[in-house]
Amino acid sequence: MNIQQIKQRFGIIGNAEGLNRAIEVAVQVAPTDLSVLIIGESGTGKEIFPQIIHHFSARKHGKYIAVNCGAIPEGTIDSELFGHEKGAFTGALADRKGYFEEADGGTIFLDEIGELPLSTQIRLLRVLEAGEFMKVGSSKVLKTDVRVVAATNLDISRAIEQGDFREDLYYRLNTVPISIMSLRRKKEDVYLLFRKFSSDFAERYRMPPIRLNAEAQKILEDYRWPGNVRQLKNITEQISVIEQERVITAEVMRRYLPADDSTHLPALYKTKDEKNFSNEREILYQVLFDMKKDITDLKKLVFDLMGNGNHPSDVKLDTQIFNTLYHKKVADPVNPESLRRVNHDTFTPEKQSNIEDTEEYIEESLSLQEKEIEFIKKALEKHRGKRKYAAEELGISERTLYRKIKEYGIN
Repeated sequence: MNIQQIKQRFGIIGNAEGLNRAIEVAVQVAPTDLSVLIIGESGTGKEIFPQIIHHFSARKHGKYIAVNCGAIPEGTIDSELFGHEKGAFTGALADRKGYFEEADGGTIFLDEIGELPLSTQIRLLRVLEAGEFMKVGSSKVLKTDVRVVAATNLDISRAIEQGDFREDLYYRLNTVPISIMSLRRKKEDVYLLFRKFSSDFAERYRMPPIRLNAEAQKILEDYRWPGNVRQLKNITEQISVIEQERVITAEVMRRYLPADDSTHLPALYKTKDEKNFSNEREILYQVLFDMKKDITDLKKLVFDLMGNGNHPSDVKLDTQIFNTLYHKKVADPVNPESLRRVNHDTFTPEKQSNIEDTEEYIEESLSLQEKEIEFIKKALEKHRGKRKYAAEELGISERTLYRKIKEYGIN
């Protein structure tokens, strides 16, 4: 079967060199049992290539199971993939087979592999290396003979650096990589896809297909398409249903393309004071330092007023103003007792001689790990141990909170 026949068989549209190369690699690796990692942006059609691999493999008569790892809650994903024993957890009323047991002798496609929790990644690594796994709540080792094809739209190298993805699992999955081109890198295929979608929707809605004039076609091909083929298909459907005229002009086309097309945007400019935060720890540091700066600025303002001859009793340090400055950065998670508030009695005439004491404040340890543990414990206590709401309170994902609870051994 040549490439053109494969495209017809699986409904693939396009003649770009990168697309043809990806199909060739998928067909060549199919007869082997090597693991394959498919890399590409969301909406590029990554889900088609595991089907090609399965179809041309010796496992084509076995089961093919596609799993979206990002759509399964963290608490149940181990059960979904590996199964569970009766009574393993609340609601486990009977034994259940997981996808790896069901797909024995076939192929399993793990989409959005980058969303797997670290604990599940360890289980998956054992399946890839030894073909073994254990059900949740069981100590019995089971065997499985399954071909794993994975896909992701994440930068796995960055995820490894941040500790969100295991490096050994990446190299085990990435035995054969297949890179899927984004739509903006194969402009010659944009109009071909548009015509195919237009014809499909015309048949579905029983109306004449829409056509583009030369200017509209040029706009279509020059657009960046951040959502790739999925976005092109959606916009084609919108135009097909909404527009009465079947010939689409440039003006009409512009109305359907989002205005945030980065192709025509100027380069982003960052001021010297602008900061980027790669994780919540850096944000926490910045919050603490900004609070310290606010207190220092407030003290300086008071001393400047007194240095200009103002009597202490004339310095109206309103509690509400102070609180506004004090809580400027954070209202809740930071412990208000970590810094001593200014004592208004210090500014009475009787205690003017001790005015220098107003400069003193007590600062708790700025150990990042201690603060992080403290905040997590308070959030969990506030929400009675419910991780979902505690994570929302802390501004992090439930998965990240779960990882940190295990990392710090928080009960």
